[in-house]
Amino acid sequence: MEQRGRNARQQRRGCFVFVILTVFWSGAFAQIRYSVSEEVQGGTVVGNIAKDLGLDKNALKLRGYRIVADSSEPLFEVNQSDGNLYLKKKIDREEVCEKSFNCLINLKIMLENPLEIHYVEVEILDINDHAPVFMEKEKRLEISESALPGARFQLQAAQDPDVGQFSIHQNGYFDVEVRDTEEDKIPFLVLKNPLDREKQKQHDLILTALDGGNPSKSGILNLTIIVLDVNDNRPVFSKDVYTVSLNENAALGSLVIKLNATDLDEGSNGDIEYTFGKTQRKKVHEIFGLDGATGEIRVKGKVDFEETELYRLDVQASDKGQPPWTGESRVVIKIQDLNDNKPEIEITSLSNSIPEDSKPGTVISLITVKDRDSGINGKVICRIAEEAPFDLTPSIEENMYSLVTKGRLDRENVPYYDITIIASDCGKPQLSVMKSFRIQVSDVNDNKPVFNQNPFEFYLEENNQPGNSVFSVKADDNDVSENAAITYHLSRSDSQKADVTSFLNINSETGEISALKSFDFESVKTFQFHVVATDSGSPPLSSNVTVNVFILDQNDNAPVILYPVSSNGSAEGVEEIPRNVNAGHLVTKVRAYDADIGYNGWLLFSLQQVTDHSLFALDRYTGQIRTLRSFTETDEAEHKLLILVKDNGNVSLSATATVIVKLVEPKEAFAASDVQSAAAEDEDSHVTFYLIITLGSVSLLFLISIIVLIAMQCSKSTDYTSKYLPEPNYDGTLCHSIQYRSGDKRYMLVGPRMSVGSTIVPGSHANTLVLPDRRKTSDEVRR
Repeated sequence: MEQRGRNARQQRRGCFVFVILTVFWSGAFAQIRYSVSEEVQGGTVVGNIAKDLGLDKNALKLRGYRIVADSSEPLFEVNQSDGNLYLKKKIDREEVCEKSFNCLINLKIMLENPLEIHYVEVEILDINDHAPVFMEKEKRLEISESALPGARFQLQAAQDPDVGQFSIHQNGYFDVEVRDTEEDKIPFLVLKNPLDREKQKQHDLILTALDGGNPSKSGILNLTIIVLDVNDNRPVFSKDVYTVSLNENAALGSLVIKLNATDLDEGSNGDIEYTFGKTQRKKVHEIFGLDGATGEIRVKGKVDFEETELYRLDVQASDKGQPPWTGESRVVIKIQDLNDNKPEIEITSLSNSIPEDSKPGTVISLITVKDRDSGINGKVICRIAEEAPFDLTPSIEENMYSLVTKGRLDRENVPYYDITIIASDCGKPQLSVMKSFRIQVSDVNDNKPVFNQNPFEFYLEENNQPGNSVFSVKADDNDVSENAAITYHLSRSDSQKADVTSFLNINSETGEISALKSFDFESVKTFQFHVVATDSGSPPLSSNVTVNVFILDQNDNAPVILYPVSSNGSAEGVEEIPRNVNAGHLVTKVRAYDADIGYNGWLLFSLQQVTDHSLFALDRYTGQIRTLRSFTETDEAEHKLLILVKDNGNVSLSATATVIVKLVEPKEAFAASDVQSAAAEDEDSHVTFYLIITLGSVSLLFLISIIVLIAMQCSKSTDYTSKYLPEPNYDGTLCHSIQYRSGDKRYMLVGPRMSVGSTIVPGSHANTLVLPDRRKTSDEVRR
């Protein structure tokens, strides 16, 4: 190491002398040399070109100069103002010069006016900025455990010219030696003590390289020593003698015993191969097989207690080393006598299926059992494993049975039966065998079609489109195939007044029912018919269902004005009143009715036009026209009122009436009133008679409905009962009603006929009543 340092210093001095001898002037060019340490920061001044060339700053500025660099990325630059040569960035000597002993960078500087060329050499001085580095971070060596102490193993040298020494982590088996060469120092690993792989098969060491810098730096190399095995151990069995029992007639391939021998060596030296002894009888090789790799002894032939009760097998375990080592042991196999024959079952089926209406006692199959054993081991008992409507009846012949039905069959509940026959012998231990087969139950037409509900209730809005499907019925049949193929048709009962086929049609396959005509709620509110579902069995079975159809009202009728007399949706009447009446005087009452029910039949009155808004007012619910104030001399003698009457349907329909009010003197008013009353009596005498009859009939029906509702609600609270009573402001409007069911509720629609001109006030309970459902514990009132 010291000799190498002296050589380096002599080389540097020689180069320095060379530089001094080569610095000269020649009018055209000159050569200058500088030195700078690596790792200094960019911007560091290396030297002054102007000073070393003997140029002052002014001359330098006038002439100008530039650096001609050989590399693509210049490392230096000259300040044009003062001539200082400085570094552009930090320099790493190991990157610029790699492994060169001297690191010199040649620069060519050109001066102009006149042209001069100057050569500048910059030496990059090395500093101890790198630690010794190994080419590999880890090294793996394999050393045989038979290696003798003193054996040497070469290691890789560290990459640092100043490496001074190598050392190894303290270890009882290895040491390190260093050999000097002209280029570097080579470390060797030296074995101090014998190795034993069975005690320790791996050694982990750390080799440290230390350079001669100040301060010094180091590098490490991880060494892994793998101790290679030699065959110095013999295989050893876990037992000298193995004893095992084996049932006779053991299945081929059955495991008898698994031998276990170990060898402390590894690799081929520890790989064990099992073999039978060379003196083993031939019979043993026919009955038993030994797996050489696993040591498993398995059955390869028939084992019969009656032939041989005991087998003695000599076995060996040998490793694969050179030379191989062998260990010996013995296996004693005792054969156990068993009830080793299971019964056998043979089934003879008379048919693959049996009709579900077969009578009890019908024979299905014949069962035959047998056992190759003799005596008590050959006696067999037979039974059915699961609960089923079948029984085993012993036959006259021994070990023969008949499988017969013992109950009625129903394919709809159980379409097939998986029967398992168990045959058991009487040996110890008892041996059994099972055999399964399937009995298919064939269908007969023993189920009628069943509708999913009865009766059906459908709600259909009036004015439906003829020919369209309005509702459908559905029936199911638990049978299969043709026995479950259902067709539908309409049936007319004796109670029906008309043949429903004249206005209804049913799809015989799907049960879809179409209306052949458009229904009118005002003409037909409900009707009933029957649908018959028939299967295709032989003989066919059928069932019927009642269908109740409720026609739902639509707002398709405009209000009809009774007073004034209606004509084509409009009406006009004349009323004469004395001029001296007071405010609140009843002038007249507009009477109207609507053929619809519910909200569609509720009427509202409004005053569309009037000659003087301060004189008259119209009650929107009753249609009464009253005076708002007393008349004065300046008021006109005749006033025209245009009344609009409309219902409450979603699409409101309306009619108009015109009332002409004439003001007369009191005497004239009385006379006119008498004449008008007489005329009115003559005009309405026949109307009044029919009106009284209609009013009495409808009122009686309504009263009966209310009494029924009260009777059904007598056990309920008075709060609910009070909801069914007429409103206090009910003014005698004629009503009619219809009842229907929706889900679990029954409804009564009460609609005004408006025969006397008044309407039901919205918000009252006189329109829709909810009838109690006797199946429910509570009821509702719907408005």
